[in-house]
Amino acid sequence: MHTKIIRSGTSLMALAISGAMLLTGCASSSGDAPAADSLAGSSVAGFVGAPDAGAPIDGGSLTFGSYSFPAVLDPTKTQTAGSTGGTEMAAIYDTLIRSNSATESFVPQLVKTLTSNDDFTVFTVTLPEGLTFSDGSNLDAEAVKWSIDRFVAGKGDVSQSWLNIVERVDTPNATTVDFVLKRPWKQFPALLSMGPGMIVARSSEAGGTFTPIGAGPFTLAKFAPHEELVLAARKDYQGGKPPLDTVRFVPTSGAQSQYESLESGQIDMTYILRDEGVIKQVLADGYSGYLSPTGQNGIGTINNRAGRPGADVRVRQAIAYGVDPEAINTRANNGLGTASSELVPESSRWYSNTEGIPFDPEKAKTLLDQAKAEGYDGKLRYLATSEPNQQATALAVQASLNAIGFDVAIDYATDVTDLVRRVYKDHDFDMTRGGAPVGEEAPYMNLYNSMASDSKNNPSGFADPEMDTLITAVQTAPTDDAVSDAISKVQKYANVTVPYAIWGPASVLTAWDENIHGVKRNITDIMFFDEAWISPN
Repeated sequence: MHTKIIRSGTSLMALAISGAMLLTGCASSSGDAPAADSLAGSSVAGFVGAPDAGAPIDGGSLTFGSYSFPAVLDPTKTQTAGSTGGTEMAAIYDTLIRSNSATESFVPQLVKTLTSNDDFTVFTVTLPEGLTFSDGSNLDAEAVKWSIDRFVAGKGDVSQSWLNIVERVDTPNATTVDFVLKRPWKQFPALLSMGPGMIVARSSEAGGTFTPIGAGPFTLAKFAPHEELVLAARKDYQGGKPPLDTVRFVPTSGAQSQYESLESGQIDMTYILRDEGVIKQVLADGYSGYLSPTGQNGIGTINNRAGRPGADVRVRQAIAYGVDPEAINTRANNGLGTASSELVPESSRWYSNTEGIPFDPEKAKTLLDQAKAEGYDGKLRYLATSEPNQQATALAVQASLNAIGFDVAIDYATDVTDLVRRVYKDHDFDMTRGGAPVGEEAPYMNLYNSMASDSKNNPSGFADPEMDTLITAVQTAPTDDAVSDAISKVQKYANVTVPYAIWGPASVLTAWDENIHGVKRNITDIMFFDEAWISPN
């Protein structure tokens, strides 16, 4: 058996990361950053900003403005994405593997090596000798297996994906873990870069109440929910003490507020989602960061569950045909974004030229009238926050749908955290603006999360066995062309069943001051601070 090996800093096993143009290798590497006008609303992806500033300097504290501040730091209970607590938890736990956009591969983060067999049905990680958690206990193969079993049993955010693909986890010795899959999937390391790869110590449950204990570069110093999270550097971290002394996370309240907090120096770094105008301004002002323009990051999430208007496919179709993506772009993004109803944008390596649902208000009205003839009253509650971009989207949707016969009322959540709770936990909404980005790293993951019948991250409640089969075909496709073809079939079926309305790709910018260096990016825009440092102003 020929073994494929991935080592940090190499690309011996390129596992389908980004096909988009990269601006520079990292935020602290050399290279000219493109102009802001060429970035905001574009297909360009990668690190932007300050050139290499020399050798790291020890000391200092970095303050990060969270998008959705985590309520708990348990990977089984908090979604491990950059927008919802993934960055915060990665600082405590690390991940076994991370994606590396510069080498277009998955590379070791906590582990020493990652290997696979030829047909991508067995993946093996080896751990460094003497690896420990922050409480001094050993992080060996059995600890990895225990933590992953706990994650799956706790129904963490991608736990069903894990159950669907992993046959078993073997631990032949103290430093080796084998992941045996049910079928080939060359992008399997994506799961080890997310929640399953955040290894929690057994001692975290010793007192009956969860305590965040991991093997990452930082440990918990203070956690006041809704106020702040303070993490202190570990002197015994496997890679040596991080340059930073502390990392502090605080809640934020929308893109404009985040921008103003960066300008005033209240925060050093933040996660800005879907506001093309603010993103353009931040880039024009010369901030560093990582820009992720991804398909399906602007969607109309429709609650498909029984008792909701969206349970009727004709209502969902009427919404999709009745809202012009260009109107959303004009109203919410001042025309700076891209309007599209396709699963993946034209810039994506997975693009197949398969069209989405066109804007057709007459067809939308016909579909709505059919639903009304069978008793639907046309009422629809749209959930939004008071953030200007969200409000503008809500008003655009309300105007478009009311024009064809809906009766749309806007219901405001108190903040992003409240909106996330109502959508993902309580399912207390008819429609809202959301994101289901089909990332370049592992498109199956995103399609599964947003549309699969048994996905825990499927906020719409859409369930269709035929769609499940089509999504699995994306996972098992052996080549890039086969992946694109499989996604094309998903697009065609989604045009009929309408799990949600697609309004286009949208940008995410994790932005930081130009004196912040050494930040590393992972899948779903999780950021790592083990090598981050601050240079003098």
